[in-house]
Amino acid sequence: MAKEDYYELLGVARNASDDEIKKSFRRLAMKYHPDRNRDNPQAEEQFKKVKEAYDVLSDPKKRSAYDQFGHAGVDPSMGAGGAGFGFRNESFSDIFGDVFGDIFGAARGGGAGGQQRRGRTQRGADLRYNLEVTLEEAVASTETKIRIPTLVSCTQCDGTGARRGTSPSTCSTCQGHGVVRMQQGFFSVQQTCPTCRGTGQQIKDPCRACNGQGRVQETKTLSVKIPAGVDSGDRIRLSGEGEAGEAGGPPGDLYVQIMVKEHSIFTRDGANLYCEVPISFPTACLGGELEVPTLDGKVVLKIPPETQTGRLFRLRSKGVKPVRGGPQGDLLCRVRIETPVNLDKEQLDLIKKLDESLNGGGGQYSPQADGWLNGVRQFFDKLGL
Repeated sequence: MAKEDYYELLGVARNASDDEIKKSFRRLAMKYHPDRNRDNPQAEEQFKKVKEAYDVLSDPKKRSAYDQFGHAGVDPSMGAGGAGFGFRNESFSDIFGDVFGDIFGAARGGGAGGQQRRGRTQRGADLRYNLEVTLEEAVASTETKIRIPTLVSCTQCDGTGARRGTSPSTCSTCQGHGVVRMQQGFFSVQQTCPTCRGTGQQIKDPCRACNGQGRVQETKTLSVKIPAGVDSGDRIRLSGEGEAGEAGGPPGDLYVQIMVKEHSIFTRDGANLYCEVPISFPTACLGGELEVPTLDGKVVLKIPPETQTGRLFRLRSKGVKPVRGGPQGDLLCRVRIETPVNLDKEQLDLIKKLDESLNGGGGQYSPQADGWLNGVRQFFDKLGL
């Protein structure tokens, strides 16, 4: 059976650029790769064809020979010892690390290409610590201590993993490159070195303290300075306080995630604070003065006569100073009229007399209620009720 045209397999024109060929191959390889189509043998077969087409068209010499002589110009059996285009179902990232490292390297741990880019040392992982603070601590600059379980560099071997007095030696399998290559006909297949696992070094006499890992588990106590004005979701970065790197690599960072606890009085919204202030019915009618708490101490809030429930009173610059700069927020007090409870007979009689006086006086003592009732009447009139 005649082989399919390589250009048609990749879905590109015969004058396609190298970037167009690579882009098309990436798309098709992700679509047909066996790792993503485990129950579809046809996909694996199509992947082999696509891989074969890309290996030819991505090489200038092979592409030129194919353009002139077709499949006969690149058939290995015609002059390459009959090696063929054999495909073994190996790790996706090991075989194609040079092409797919930027797409799959992070998700699948790198592979041969990733190991080569990282070199022999690796930066340690970043860590995250969730820190709960009170509103008072978030508003005022403070300092606290936290305990972090992490991997630190082994002091016995200085992070090398080799026993003190010795040092890692160059890997005899890959000669320090971290990868090995196998020639298969026209193809040079690259894999992570199985001996050193990509580090390029061997530890023949490992450190007993860390068992050759170069890192040990430890709990560190750190001081964290909390700047004034932080809010939930803010992060504080402690450089170099993450996990120690492998093979003596630099440590990662520690990110302290701030979470401000709920407050019994105040609710925070950005730089502003809100609080509810209950007032008595007589105070709402006659007016008066109330002591209101702020983060700086007590202030006197003047309540004007005939205050309605839900009214907001703004206290300027009694809120929070934002951590990233800007004007200090305000404190907004929402008054809530409290209905008296546990009244005796005399008090109930007085309220009844007040109600009779208000209802029989002919004045507009409840403008909100009157307006609402008028709206209800108009609504029913429209419905014909």
